[in-house]
Amino acid sequence: MVEDLKENYSKANYHSPQTSGKNIAVIFIDFANAYFDMGEPLFGGDGCRSALKNAIKLLAFLRNFNEIPIVFTEVKYKRGGSDGGTFYKKVPALASFEEGKSSQKTHSDLKLLSSDIIITKQYPSAFFKTELEPILKGKGVDTVLLTGVTTSGCVRATCVDSISSNFITLVVSDAVGDRASEPHQANLFDMSAKYADLINTNEAMELIKKLYSS
Repeated sequence: MVEDLKENYSKANYHSPQTSGKNIAVIFIDFANAYFDMGEPLFGGDGCRSALKNAIKLLAFLRNFNEIPIVFTEVKYKRGGSDGGTFYKKVPALASFEEGKSSQKTHSDLKLLSSDIIITKQYPSAFFKTELEPILKGKGVDTVLLTGVTTSGCVRATCVDSISSNFITLVVSDAVGDRASEPHQANLFDMSAKYADLINTNEAMELIKKLYSS
């Protein structure tokens, strides 16, 4: 069955590599306390912790390159989720992202600067009903690197909308995470097949050095 899948995907030329562009932005998707606090219903365990560790490493490296747009996304709802629509009703745990709750805030190990771009959203994709696409295109960005949680949720949704917005999309595979390995690996496989290339944190740093080091 595995061989049949590989043969099937090969016929369709899935997993074809892209050629990265020249102007990168890096998006840190929803690294909220809700995924790292064991008392929260969205706690993501080791998969999310590992993603955070590598995201911190990548962010520290990025601080050496002022010309690269750094984007942080956050989910935030009004109390009671009146702005969350059917998504909020479908997933009761989204109450962790109501304004004023500590679980809604970005993990403190990711040190945000005033120069960072903050995108507040109510739905899975960082692009849906936000200003992210025009902001990035206004800065001449052609390539987007994605980190964040969770792989099967907001990372995947953002990935699909990223390529749909005509950005070359790279998923930093060890800087995205999920609460279980099965949805994490399945969604990495599918994103690689159709929407993005997979690179790891070290490869992301090498790419950035190649493009931006004089």
